[in-house]
Amino acid sequence: MSVVTGARFGLRLDPLASAASAPLRRQVELPEALDATRDSFATTHLKEISYYVGGPEDGRPLVLLHSINAAPSAFEMKPLYDHYCASRRVYVPELPGFGFSDRSDRPYSPELYANAINAFLTNVVQAPADVIAFSLSSEFAARAALAASERFLSLALLSPTGFSDRKLPSGGVGRAMHGFFTLPGLGQGLYELLTKRPSIRYFLRRSYVGEPPEAMVDYAYATSHQPGARHAPYYFLAGQLFTRQATETLYAKLGLPVLVLYDRDANVGFELLPDFLSTHPNWKAVRVAPTLGIPQWERPEGVVAALDEFWSQRD
Repeated sequence: MSVVTGARFGLRLDPLASAASAPLRRQVELPEALDATRDSFATTHLKEISYYVGGPEDGRPLVLLHSINAAPSAFEMKPLYDHYCASRRVYVPELPGFGFSDRSDRPYSPELYANAINAFLTNVVQAPADVIAFSLSSEFAARAALAASERFLSLALLSPTGFSDRKLPSGGVGRAMHGFFTLPGLGQGLYELLTKRPSIRYFLRRSYVGEPPEAMVDYAYATSHQPGARHAPYYFLAGQLFTRQATETLYAKLGLPVLVLYDRDANVGFELLPDFLSTHPNWKAVRVAPTLGIPQWERPEGVVAALDEFWSQRD
């Protein structure tokens, strides 16, 4: 029996698990993820993208990018937003398919997310920024930086994907998986099972050294119970949002300063990182321990200290 797996709070689900008995999904009120001003923008090629912004208007821009999984949100970046909004202009966009952004049933791809990041930097931030990306969004941020390096001052990656020696499913397998997930009468039921409170708590516990804060469970549950919430995650769960050989096709081509913050991770491997660092002097890595994949929540002081040192050395 094959098992489908996804990175960060993704999926480890028997494809034949019965979803017919899943109850009808109820929409849950979605509160603001951050104590910040929330606004939105759209372009000719991008549907509505929501974002949070706060901090002094003349502060150096800092952009925080949440991860991609079954129930991600700007709430994942709350510890960093709360810390840096006192001194910097901090922006936290909600990527397509998540939060208050457009969640329509459409194709989702690495290119879509990279384009959304660059559109946000161009239309909203309007100045070069330090960018912090979490998990799979690290690959999107790298892709965006390759397309528009002038928009980036530096890039920091929290527990990034792309450094594992595990093989991704082929494009054909990914498309078949997505087709299975979205079968009429089945897709919504599978997502129902995945985003029940016990499931959310289970996946968060795998990525947290101690007990994850109940607020994280609450917000993940709320954001996963919005109309259209399943559309983008199913592309993720089918492996269609990952870039093959990301170290070579994305990371190795970056010329700007890059910092990796990592330790252990139940879903992401770092086997390729040591050799990569030895041949790319613009990259640095700091191990923030003990953490299991969400360092900004588990060890925020260590993350902040590493970021501040990184930026001071760059300056």
